[in-house]
Amino acid sequence: MPYDKSLDQELFKEVKDFGETRITVGVFSYNGAEKKLQVSRENLGQTEEWRFAKLGRMTKGEAQEVIPVMMKAVENM
Repeated sequence: MPYDKSLDQELFKEVKDFGETRITVGVFSYNGAEKKLQVSRENLGQTEEWRFAKLGRMTKGEAQEVIPVMMKAVENM
């Protein structure tokens, strides 16, 4: 069964902006299934558009900003 965006319910979302990159923390439930935490990164491209990027690693400053948001997200699960 292919992915259906209409079945993906966003329960929590908060974005932390770091200038040319931003990290989004969200809680989602697909088709009523168990709630899951999602963390993603977007980088500002040369055309001034946000583009998805592999999160992989965070700087200390990013982690200090994102971890409290992750804790808030867990409370919404």
